[in-house]
Amino acid sequence: MNRKAVVLLSGGLDSATTLAIARNQSYQCHALSFNYGQRHSIELKAAKRIAMSLGAHQHKVLEVDLTQIGGSALTDARIAVPETGVTGIPVTYVPARNTIFLAFALAYAETINAFDIFIGVNAVDYSGYPDCRPEYIESFVHTANLATRSGVEGGVYRIHTPLIQLTKAEIIKKGMELGVDYALTVSCYQPDDEGRGCGVCDSCRFRLKGFELAGSADPAQYQ
Repeated sequence: MNRKAVVLLSGGLDSATTLAIARNQSYQCHALSFNYGQRHSIELKAAKRIAMSLGAHQHKVLEVDLTQIGGSALTDARIAVPETGVTGIPVTYVPARNTIFLAFALAYAETINAFDIFIGVNAVDYSGYPDCRPEYIESFVHTANLATRSGVEGGVYRIHTPLIQLTKAEIIKKGMELGVDYALTVSCYQPDDEGRGCGVCDSCRFRLKGFELAGSADPAQYQ
């Protein structure tokens, strides 16, 4: 395990599966989470549990207060989380969130001499966020190799998106094969103080449907 990778870890189902995949590929995993003012900050406790469970080499939590910008139901308590299906990009989209997170991951990777970054974005069973699409990731890879000292001096950064074309059921099956304990994860956009999901937000509905199609019971608790 001599290859290092930075793995973005939110505490949810997708990022836990991504960490398990990176570990299975023999990377030394440096997990990176963010306290960005999200209303579901209990996910950070989940991220800590997951990092320990899946043997991350290190787990950092960075403070990035996106409530100062707002513009999302996840960073502004005045905006309600939708509880029914929506068309278009929903209000749970956080402006430029993946760009901000990937920029920090890139900076962290450069300081530890890692050239691999893992992110659990998905473009199949997801809420339609523009920063989860393959063309966005390709664009960021290009930027990463232009904007860093390591990149211009001959290093090649890679951003791994192992879930991007998988259904939620396929993600769950993959994670179970790799020993992910999904009871440790929190996916809900508006969980209670005990981490129990609401069962009706986009994230909960995708998760519940995924477990149903995977033929397995969701071990998460719901309100």
